Amino acid sequence: MANMQAAAAQYLSKYGHQSIACNYYVLTKLGIDRIHCYLKIDEYIILCVPFQLGFKRALFLASLSRQELNFFRRYINSSVGLSIGFAPNRKQAPIQFFIRCNLVNLGQMKGRENVGILVVDYKSTPHDMVILLGDFLENQLRLRAGYDEYGNSIIKMTANTTKMLGYNMYATITEPNNREKRIQLFSLSTKTIEHLEAVTSRERPPGTQVHYHLFFKKYRIFIPGTVKSVVRPPQGGIIKTSANLVFSPELVEIIGDYWYTIRRELNETDVSANEHEFSRISRNLR
Repeated sequence: MANMQAAAAQYLSKYGHQSIACNYYVLTKLGIDRIHCYLKIDEYIILCVPFQLGFKRALFLASLSRQELNFFRRYINSSVGLSIGFAPNRKQAPIQFFIRCNLVNLGQMKGRENVGILVVDYKSTPHDMVILLGDFLENQLRLRAGYDEYGNSIIKMTANTTKMLGYNMYATITEPNNREKRIQLFSLSTKTIEHLEAVTSRERPPGTQVHYHLFFKKYRIFIPGTVKSVVRPPQGGIIKTSANLVFSPELVEIIGDYWYTIRRELNETDVSANEHEFSRISRNLR
């Protein structure tokens, strides 16, 4: 118990001011039980989904009409209950929390009709929840380090590397005011991508902002990029485009696993070779 309190205090000191934006990747990694996530306001139960999770405050999305939003505004600054579960290790049952909160604000999400945002402050944050959020942020730091570590390690997309990466052989590119277009990956790292397009494709000038959609078995990754260079053979032919990629935790995970597998196979090969050499020397000494 004392160790848990100390770990929670350390995370609060380090990350207490931060919040986690809850996209699909974050919800999956934290194992948020979206079916049983709700706010209890008076006798009303409002099913919701985390939009931002912090150590002291959280924002939730809920399906609420304008009339319902107006009705629940009377509860601003009132006590509410939050039920939320985490299952970061899917082999274990979710850790369920019921947290007393203050409803700080609520309103309509901009551009989304019938979607409300509810802001709550925890009256007290459970140590287990602090540790779950802190562990997640620590892992994000490791992934950001991996973004730099593997940024210059280019992976050529061959049949073997495609299999090891779990790449589903499907990728697209989009840019403002243009439709999504399929591309062929040529090479990949955590920071860069090279892809091929048909002869009839338009060349994008360096600096063009684009978005990639990469399909892997583990994740479907949406990642922004900036075109760095475009090469088209003088005689015409397939266009090769190189682009810089922003940090994507999903992509770093996949590429980190790839290089871990490569190192492990090399180590196993070295051990096998050493054992063979030891056996040879032993036979010669008999």
